[in-house]
Amino acid sequence: MLTIIEDLLTPAEVRDLCSDLTQANWVDGAQSAGSRSVKVKQNQQVERSDPLGLQLSNRLLARFGEHPQFVSATLAQKIWPPMFNRYTGGGHYGLHVDAALMHHPELGLDLRSDISGTLFLNDPDEYEGGELQIETAFGAQSVKLPKGHLVLYPSSSLHQVTPVTHGTRVAAVTWIQSSVSDDSARTMLHELDQSIQSLSAHVDSQGEVENLVRLYHNLLRRWASA
Repeated sequence: MLTIIEDLLTPAEVRDLCSDLTQANWVDGAQSAGSRSVKVKQNQQVERSDPLGLQLSNRLLARFGEHPQFVSATLAQKIWPPMFNRYTGGGHYGLHVDAALMHHPELGLDLRSDISGTLFLNDPDEYEGGELQIETAFGAQSVKLPKGHLVLYPSSSLHQVTPVTHGTRVAAVTWIQSSVSDDSARTMLHELDQSIQSLSAHVDSQGEVENLVRLYHNLLRRWASA
């Protein structure tokens, strides 16, 4: 399932975040790449131990946890602290798949990557290239969103960031371990939850809504791991 969450951050919040990021410690992004990905990764990222970077990452974690659509789409059990990256001067990240198992030594966090997320921090007209291309069952899908928008997609997907030929692309990336590891099951639960939310606005549909809520939680019991 590929899900776009619009305006996870307001333009003012993005502006403040990007202003703070100019003071962070940026390093070669290849430092965090795996043995295969390092060959195709050319970008910069905020150093994982940078105090300012950690503060900004925690700010995003709090926003994820309070956003209803994020909660519904991910059913998150664990969330990797968002990492900030930027691409410029031809920077790119070639075709790759994210590691299935991830370890964060500073936090003692072990995570199975079910869902990957990219939060765009500047608008598409601020740079050329830099599309996130995700291989799906229906072919490659190109994603280049307005600032503050988040895209979620299966971590099992092959994907890449095309070369940025002009300007600078800034984003935050994260990975989520879901309580429901199967993508098709998680998709059905998300669609059912969205229908419940829509029907809940209609007073005369409350009996049907309660039946759908019962179905949702019984399916969640079947598919989720605690």
